[in-house]
Amino acid sequence: MNKNIVMCGCHTGGVKAIEGLLSAGYKFNWFVCLTPEQSKKYHISGYYDYRNIADKYNIPYYIPESYSLKSKKDANFFYQNKFDLLLQGGWQRLFPKDIIQSLKIGAIGLHGSSDKLPKGRGRSPMNWSLIEGKKRFLMHLFMIKPGVDDGGIIAIDDFDITLFDDIETLYFKYSLTYKKLLLKELPNLLNKKIDLIPQIGTPSYYPKRSPEDGLIDWEEMDVWKIYDFIRAQTKPYPGAFSNIEGVRIIIWRARIFDLRIRYDSYGYGEVVERFGKRMLINCRGGLLLVDDWEDL
Repeated sequence: MNKNIVMCGCHTGGVKAIEGLLSAGYKFNWFVCLTPEQSKKYHISGYYDYRNIADKYNIPYYIPESYSLKSKKDANFFYQNKFDLLLQGGWQRLFPKDIIQSLKIGAIGLHGSSDKLPKGRGRSPMNWSLIEGKKRFLMHLFMIKPGVDDGGIIAIDDFDITLFDDIETLYFKYSLTYKKLLLKELPNLLNKKIDLIPQIGTPSYYPKRSPEDGLIDWEEMDVWKIYDFIRAQTKPYPGAFSNIEGVRIIIWRARIFDLRIRYDSYGYGEVVERFGKRMLINCRGGLLLVDDWEDL
């Protein structure tokens, strides 16, 4: 189909979807990509440089002046190219209203939540879903509007959040589901044959998370909450951290060790045994085995 399509991306979550579309014969006229330097400036966890794909498929790319796309130069890029459709490969900023309105078909977004939208709008929904111990995750393909994740829904797919998942494996599932949704729905989108599903109900919003939010509270959180907390913030995120024996460490991997073995003379958050570099930590309700950690 002879449509003028632009892809805005800077996150690993969209890589398989974009590569899947290209392998299926879809054509992108431009990529809008952030550089590694910009990823550091904007603190993007899970950054991916889409120029790698652009070069492979001989797609021209544009480096915006800012992540917000609010500069005159960035706006002119969209006005002058007169795009039909915008797809995203992970873009954690709202698209300006004038850019959305310049698109003939519109902009397609992807937002996940453990509940159907409008519940769970906002930032870091997969991290929050792990922290909250949720068991499923819904992926919503939707039309982007100027508001926060408030556009009409094109399609929904979902996947399990298991006890063995962490934020990295959830992004694997995210990328596979995104590819499946786009390959199924894009033909109808390009032909404007879509009946949007309205978002019904009272919205709820997840707040933005920062690296400082990763501090483990051994007194308030039980062993299961701590396990969820750690796996929600492991790589490519900054990680959960704590002071252990006077040293601040980042904990990348941990697991529930036992719920019955007790060390009653130890406080919560204290190391009770060591197995090589691994540490066994006393927690409310059980013991946590820390498999992978490093000094902060």
